[in-house]
Amino acid sequence: MNSTMLSVLNTPAPYGTAVLWWLGQMGLMVRLGDSLFCLDYYASPDPARQTPPPIPREDVRNVTCFLGSHNHLDHMDHESWRVFARNCPAARFVFPSPHLRQVLEDGVSPENCCGLDDGKQVRLGDVTIHALAAAHEFLDPDPETHQYPCLQYILEGNGVRIYHAGDTLRYEGMIGKLAAFGQMDAVLLPINGRDSARYRRGCIGNMTFQEAVDLAGELRPRLAIPGHWDMFRDNSADPHAFAEYMDAKYGDLVPCRIPQLMNPIVIHAGH
Repeated sequence: MNSTMLSVLNTPAPYGTAVLWWLGQMGLMVRLGDSLFCLDYYASPDPARQTPPPIPREDVRNVTCFLGSHNHLDHMDHESWRVFARNCPAARFVFPSPHLRQVLEDGVSPENCCGLDDGKQVRLGDVTIHALAAAHEFLDPDPETHQYPCLQYILEGNGVRIYHAGDTLRYEGMIGKLAAFGQMDAVLLPINGRDSARYRRGCIGNMTFQEAVDLAGELRPRLAIPGHWDMFRDNSADPHAFAEYMDAKYGDLVPCRIPQLMNPIVIHAGH
């Protein structure tokens, strides 16, 4: 097994802590107690990538739950999900409900599929996963089922609360939904923004780094982490601009950290 994966599996997270590992883009591994969550991991090799997958997909093992925020390749990597389903047969897979058919085609057993929608949640052991609609670049619910194709997630357990924004813009009512959970211990926010050139080639957008900073400024998490800035040259951003703007506007009110691939970030819950 890959030595990086072994290090993850051997890292403890006692009650009141979480350990995060950034996987690139919006990918994140989260250790909460005895549970290990893998969110939005794009594990497929791709010549367009600026960085290779930090853990080969064949070496991803002993994961409690895989989560995908929406059905784009760099968030729900179906080639890799087929491998994950085979190598982690007990793992649950959490995703937006409209994508059930594709996940079943990945070889995930029906009992391990957990489609969620805005305002829904699932409990796995002592961790609850809450889902909120995401606007990437629009909310775009299905006109018949009213289910949302893109989600954000809050992981709550082991005394810690982690917010993974997926790909989203801020939309009316979103801050109220998030604030209802109380203070977040850590947030991962996309900062790559949007523009006409990307939109014309079908690359729909996210918050700008300024918008992400202001969302964090209102939520006041104990740690803000910028994501979605590194993987593709034509859809990237400067995380240092995020950090500088955060410092200029909010100072010590919102600590932030630019992540490095697979460097563990230990989160301590507030009391």
